[in-house]
Amino acid sequence: MSNAIFPKTKEAALQGNVNLSTGTVKAALVSSSYTYNSAHDFYDDVSATVLGTPQTISSKTFTNGVFDGTDVTFTAVTGGSTAKAVILYIDTGTASTSRLITYLDGLTNLPLSTNGGDVVITWDATGIFTI
Repeated sequence: MSNAIFPKTKEAALQGNVNLSTGTVKAALVSSSYTYNSAHDFYDDVSATVLGTPQTISSKTFTNGVFDGTDVTFTAVTGGSTAKAVILYIDTGTASTSRLITYLDGLTNLPLSTNGGDVVITWDATGIFTI
């Protein structure tokens, strides 16, 4: 699978139910045990495969259809796993209502083997994703 916006998010956006500007957008690092599924819509669909602690993306920008924000660092990610992708979601505080936004497996250095150290995700110079 290559980078993708979850279809349920596209559907919700077309209905005016997605707001990245006011929502708390987080990045979750998922292991190789996660398989992309276009029917996934909320964080509870992926939470069992998350490595480390999801990180909040700050300094969000929206320019010409490009979403961007600060790079993220996942600290002390447990060793022995393979980090496969990053999933962005809007955190509501409840896994079953925290909408998945996008699946990103085309990032530099992914996949990578974790060793207990930090995993730094540096977004592409053109932004995190483009609509």
